Amino acid sequence: MRPLVVSGGVGLEIVAPAALPDMGLVDSETPAAKAKQRDARLRRLVDAYLDFVGRVLRNAGTPAAEIDDAVQRTFIAAARRLDDVRPGAEKSFLLQIALHVAAHARRSAARRREVPAAEPPEVVDSATPEQLTSQKRARQMLDQVLDEMELDLRTVFVLYEFEEMSMVEIASVLGIPQGTVASRLRRARADFRERVRALERASASEVER
Repeated sequence: MRPLVVSGGVGLEIVAPAALPDMGLVDSETPAAKAKQRDARLRRLVDAYLDFVGRVLRNAGTPAAEIDDAVQRTFIAAARRLDDVRPGAEKSFLLQIALHVAAHARRSAARRREVPAAEPPEVVDSATPEQLTSQKRARQMLDQVLDEMELDLRTVFVLYEFEEMSMVEIASVLGIPQGTVASRLRRARADFRERVRALERASASEVER
């Protein structure tokens, strides 16, 4: 090792970087470290938004018996695309996935209703047959109307009317101006009412036949 001579003739030895002791530092960019950070982020998402996702799925028309499975599918889909989600946009990201999962669940339930069930339907003791029929028709109408609405309108409508979020919260979650939220909500309400009236007219016509 080459000595460095300073005033007075005293020699100081220069220590090469390779001779420095290993401090045991872990590279945060290694695949293992990245995977650990990703898993931790996913756990935080589940802890923070599990109830929110469940409510969105339920209010978007997911059959009650399928809520748990739909929640799981939502977070599995989120995990696959987690690296594409910018920090702060997680709630909006989960919301869009949940709405997509809910739409799929509603369509699947509708197809199953067209096929005779192998098992007897669940009996609800507290409801009369007339009440069950009315509830079934209302749910079917809601399912059909929500399915036919534009995604942007349906998203704002579901969050405001079902999730009971404020326009400020919706704007923050979706990353759009409040004015855009208000405009979409007005259009969504008008679209919803018109579709409901159309279905009611169609139903009345069938009854008269």
